[in-house]
Parts: sequence; C-alpha cells; structure tokens
Amino acid sequence: MPSLIPDFATVERRLAGLPVVKHRAGEVVLTAGSKTGGLLFLRSGTVEVVKDGVQIASVNAPGSVFGEQAVLLDQPHTADVRTLEQSEFYVADAPAILAGDPTVALYVAAILARRLGDDSTPPTDGLSRLSASSKPASLPA
Repeated sequence: MPSLIPDFATVERRLAGLPVVKHRAGEVVLTAGSKTGGLLFLRSGTVEVVKDGVQIASVNAPGSVFGEQAVLLDQPHTADVRTLEQSEFYVADAPAILAGDPTVALYVAAILARRLGDDSTPPTDGLSRLSASSKPASLPA
C-alpha cells in the first residue's frame, strides 16, 4: 500500500510559487515570543534552534519546517531559529497553505505525528527538522 505521506520533493513542487527568503549566517529567522503566522520550509543551509540561550538543535535537511505548532496552537514561538550559514526558506502564509493545499497540510501533520511518536524528541511549539533517517520530526522552538 503506498504511503499517504508526501515526500519533500512532492511538497517542494507545491511550494515553488512561494517567495524564497535568503538569510546570511548569524541572522535570526524566528524569535522566541513572536507570532509570525507563517511557515518556513528550509530550502538550503543550516540553522540552529536556541531555547533559553542553549542550542537544542542544528538543522540542515531540506524540507524542515519551522513554525507549524505555533501556528496551529496560536501560540508564540518558544525558541529562536538562527542561521549558521547562508540559508534559504520558502515562506508560506500558514492559514492559506494549510487550508488550501491538502498535500502540504498532510506533510506538516506527518511531521507533528512523527514527533509525538518519538520519545527522544522533546515537545515543541512549532519547529521541525528531519531526523537522521531523513524523515520530518519536530524540535522545540
């Protein structure tokens, strides 16, 4: 039986019309306490997730999603996301893309479901990464 969960290549085709934002190394792309209403999909580069001054993750897998839980729960982000090298993100209006594109919504849902099933990953407010197995999983933010 084929998987219901789309891979990032499939999702990326759907994101192709979205704006791509480039950030230089050392720039903060999401700030703890902020509410952006957007989703960031990592296209290239490496970022770190920093909570209370401590780096809790380094993320470089294309397709990593940032901001999904904060948007879905209507809560502020609880960690900063900062670029470690030049990085590019697809930027999506979360309500529009989640309501309007079931493929993207299913991809984001799979990221959240994987995180819930992974006891080794701490709870988050909406930042995701791909795990070593190249499957989406979320991390604190």
